[in-house]
Amino acid sequence: MNRIYKWIVFLLVLLVMANGVFYTAFADQDDHKEKRKHEKRDRNHSSHDESYLKPVNNSTYETTCGECHFIYQPELLPSASWNKILDQLDDHFGEEIEINPESENIISGYLIANSAEKSTGKIAIKIMKSIGNQTPQRITKIPYIQKNHHEISQTVIKRESIGSLSNCLACHTAAESGVYDDDTVKIPK
Repeated sequence: MNRIYKWIVFLLVLLVMANGVFYTAFADQDDHKEKRKHEKRDRNHSSHDESYLKPVNNSTYETTCGECHFIYQPELLPSASWNKILDQLDDHFGEEIEINPESENIISGYLIANSAEKSTGKIAIKIMKSIGNQTPQRITKIPYIQKNHHEISQTVIKRESIGSLSNCLACHTAAESGVYDDDTVKIPK
């Protein structure tokens, strides 16, 4: 009986020790998973990630167009749309816009060179697929954009803090950086 008792105690001690080793190994594994998850998230928010759009990097476009509205990334529209918008500056969404010819050429060149069909960004590719052969003049009329905002009621969109669907920065806190994912959305009251 004494011998059986010793074996049981020995097996229990062995089991407790093994449990501690396995617990430490699994706990370490969970820490590594968490670390990899954060590294992946940080990588996904880098400026070189094709999941996002490139931030605007043209000072003429920024200063000229940014006086009145958010500086939309060129990848949000195809070049045909940008051409159409720039050809109608005498009626730019109800406003007459006067830009000197040199600035207009710089802006046009920048928008066309970086337009949606020339982008490898996932959002731009989805935009191009959704518009087919259309030439939208408003980003808010792009089927892909509308689909991603269909659950937001007009009551929310019409809030004074938002105003319209064209006010990207109201909800997309990282829009200036070209990041429009759900992680960076905060709908204001």
